[in-house]
Amino acid sequence: MDKVCLNSEAVPVAPAVGMEFDSYDDVYYFYNWYAKEQGFGVRVTNTWYRKTKERYRAKLSCSSAGFKKRTEANRPRPETRTGCPAMIKFRLMDSTRWRIIEVELDHNHLINPTSGKFYKSHKHIPLGTKRTFHLDDDHDHHHHLDAAAAQQVHKITMFRTVIVDAQDEGESQNALYSNQLKLNKGDSQAILNFFSHQQLADPHFFYVVDVNERGCLRNLFWADAKSRVAYTYFGDVVAIDTACLTAEFQVPLVLFLGINHHKQSILFGCGLLAGDTIESYTWLFRAWLTCILGRPPQVIITNQCGILQTVVADVFPRSTHCLCLFNIMQKIPEKLGVCIDYEATNAALSRAVYSSLMAEEFEATWEDMMKSNETRDNKWLQSLYEDRKRWAPVYLKEIFLAGMLPIQPSDVASFFFDGYLNEQTSLKEFLEKYDQILQTKRQLEALADLDSKSSSFEPKSRSYFVLQVSKLYTNEILRMFEREVEGMFSCFNSRQINADGPVVTYIVQEQVEVEGNQRDARDYKVCYNEAEMEVLCICGLFNFRGYLCRHALFILSQNGIKEIPAQYILSRWRKDMKRSNVDDHNGGGIHISNPVHRYDHLYRQVVKVVEEGKKSHDHYRTAVHALENILSKLHLVNVEDPNIMYKY
Repeated sequence: MDKVCLNSEAVPVAPAVGMEFDSYDDVYYFYNWYAKEQGFGVRVTNTWYRKTKERYRAKLSCSSAGFKKRTEANRPRPETRTGCPAMIKFRLMDSTRWRIIEVELDHNHLINPTSGKFYKSHKHIPLGTKRTFHLDDDHDHHHHLDAAAAQQVHKITMFRTVIVDAQDEGESQNALYSNQLKLNKGDSQAILNFFSHQQLADPHFFYVVDVNERGCLRNLFWADAKSRVAYTYFGDVVAIDTACLTAEFQVPLVLFLGINHHKQSILFGCGLLAGDTIESYTWLFRAWLTCILGRPPQVIITNQCGILQTVVADVFPRSTHCLCLFNIMQKIPEKLGVCIDYEATNAALSRAVYSSLMAEEFEATWEDMMKSNETRDNKWLQSLYEDRKRWAPVYLKEIFLAGMLPIQPSDVASFFFDGYLNEQTSLKEFLEKYDQILQTKRQLEALADLDSKSSSFEPKSRSYFVLQVSKLYTNEILRMFEREVEGMFSCFNSRQINADGPVVTYIVQEQVEVEGNQRDARDYKVCYNEAEMEVLCICGLFNFRGYLCRHALFILSQNGIKEIPAQYILSRWRKDMKRSNVDDHNGGGIHISNPVHRYDHLYRQVVKVVEEGKKSHDHYRTAVHALENILSKLHLVNVEDPNIMYKY
């Protein structure tokens, strides 16, 4: 170990896995001193104690880590934390020295060296004090931050290069390595090739790698620029698909998914996990939160899983957590198939889920279903009932779900990589065709854009409502909305039952299908406020799918309204919304005085040259000759602005 003297005038050394210290206080002093130089505060997030009350493990985080708990106070303080993932973990080794075992350097918020003196933790740093720390030889020369780099610590790192140290088949199958990815021969090289290619082709490609204490690959996360841009438009509701992990695919894949303006599934990011544990999911979710710059979705949908519920509540405390209804209903044959009265139980459960308009109806149907001994003692049904407010549609009407929760038995959900990934697909094979898969998916979106903008879809109805939205909605949303307009003809009667100021309540009767292909009249309560142009139906379709239902349209029509109020035309379904290009992801355009902007812009231009230059031998020679000329000219430039010499 080499000794490095650190004092108030020294160049800061970034924390790295393997650094060792004489005491807990030395670790805190070192990280706090580093934080002050960078421009962020430090707080102790976790401390682990033995039964002897001796500390043996700890975690220090950026002061912006996590989120404050919600308060019911009349004037709560504004949120100042961002869920920042920057931190170090360290532990006591052989009861003598403290070693850093995990590091995350990237922040999801701006930091500035000039603001360091304002943090509470820095008040405890004695200026001028000198301490000597032992640093690993291998890390020392990699982690000095020179004076030029210190000028740019305010930049949020969008991607980074990491050396992946993973075991190939054989050794990785040993129980000793259960906290690392199980990789087959060639997988680790495939990962390196994949990340290298993605980073070269896409300057805004984001990825994070997690290694265990032995330095072996444990978890991965990545997202390309188009996925990150898509999240800014369609990230209100996100589904986290863990099917590959729980079904024991060779590729332990976790997907972050959304719905675009054509009702197509879109990708916001991918992860590979060593296992479905609290630690792995916490790491993955925090990595994704960093990728989306600390802006969590309004709603997160996952499978029913105690671990996921714990981690979502911890990492996304401000998001509403719902459970995937499609996944729950798929499990009925497996969980209830052995019941003697399976058919009756299945029918009762479907009625409770899909036909209940009020919570009282759901509760009554559920109670009838649970009268038999078999269902009363069924643990799965008991857990479903306890979680009912997270998955049963009757309890979710106040939450906007963008069509991602099925509210009819005919609503189905398909796997994003269906047809490309199954239990036998290797990781190497999946990564090699990953680009092609995403390109195919995005071509479908581009074709749908073109189809919608060319107005090739001819509405069946000549309703005022359909004519209005045909100029606004994409074709797929227009088709779905037109079914509601057609459904207005099933609404054969309405009556006013109450008037409370400007709000008038109606009962709309509709002929609906019931069991045995029979039709019956059903009452729907609709509230209408003419002054505010607001309409609310008990069926909750607007929040479930993002457009007005037939019952609300029926009342608007009866009151002489010929256009849908503006608040019910959602921008996420529009075909005329202008969306930013990938190059605008960091926003604002190019500021020539900013070294970061100069670097990013030049990087993108050079990548274009590389892509053209590799096409043929002549292209290559021309590109090399042009680059040599550019370098010769740059060497002749008289550099007066020190910022231009910024070192990367």
